[in-house]
Amino acid sequence: MNKKLVALAVAGAFALPLAAQAQTANVTLYGRLNIDFEFIKGKTCAAATGTVTGAPGTAAGCNVGLATESTTNPTVNRLSSNSSRFGMRGTESLGGGLNAIFQIESSINGDTNAGNLGGRETFVGLQGSWGKFTVGRFLMPQDDLHPIFGNAPTLTTSILSTAALWAQGPLNKAQGGFDARTGNSLRYDSPNFSGFTTAWQYSTRDSSGNADSGDNGDHTSELRHAWVAGGNLIYANGPWNAGIAFERNHDVRAATLSDTDWTITGAYDFGTIMQGFGLRLAGVYERTKYETPTGDLKRDFWGISGTIPVGGGKVYVFYGRAGEGKGGAADGTAVGGLVKGGDTKSDQYEV
Repeated sequence: MNKKLVALAVAGAFALPLAAQAQTANVTLYGRLNIDFEFIKGKTCAAATGTVTGAPGTAAGCNVGLATESTTNPTVNRLSSNSSRFGMRGTESLGGGLNAIFQIESSINGDTNAGNLGGRETFVGLQGSWGKFTVGRFLMPQDDLHPIFGNAPTLTTSILSTAALWAQGPLNKAQGGFDARTGNSLRYDSPNFSGFTTAWQYSTRDSSGNADSGDNGDHTSELRHAWVAGGNLIYANGPWNAGIAFERNHDVRAATLSDTDWTITGAYDFGTIMQGFGLRLAGVYERTKYETPTGDLKRDFWGISGTIPVGGGKVYVFYGRAGEGKGGAADGTAVGGLVKGGDTKSDQYEV
């Protein structure tokens, strides 16, 4: 038997038991296409007021793109594919109530041919009566609070999204964002205890990820021992729903510059209030703090929302305000969309 035949024989010996195991696994294909048509009317950015922390000499404008006064946001018509995805998940019984679980979830764009294999919630782990433990790449526990507040299923890719202000949602970890899908993560989700659940996650920020160093980490952040950690406590029982979450990005943006975020949210579902109409009301409060070379930069955010079921559809109403940047940081200091100084608050209205 030559070397090729030996290799085939060995591979076949391993493939046979794997094939037998695959026949007993429960595998599900799933997905969602969420496409909308949008008309966007832009406005001229305000004048630059200072420099951006982490990017010395860069002007701090009115948006994340660091635009200056001479720049305008274009008025456009567009299609957005929002949080469209296609995935595969499965479970395998290991006996004694213990299951092996996996999920591979990919982003897909219904408006273009773009996509990213395994770029969304992707993990492998164990699950039992004690809860669930997973390793992989997934959103931080803070993101579990968005459905409580009633966020529309568009993430930050549409004009309809609470995360545009809440938790600096459009930013990745290296830019100071909190609502980000974080690579190199370990996570525990508890079982339900009389309506209470909790989740805890830790990301090592090492260099084993792909080129997306903003959320997965890289060798530079690995050398300075950067990490991300967060947790939540959620209550869901009948019409009441509430949650609190904490997250810390330790030395992620730069050495000795760490970020923290606290969020609390609650909701009450009144059910049907008249024939064909229902009502669900919710509120949220968030405190964000960034460490900068000149002192802390803080911001408060709060919002209220209403979800009104009408027949087979829903009307969603939201108002949120991100307050002015405050704290000991020098005027003009900015991290993402948060700027220290007077009249830097942001309002968001959505229907």
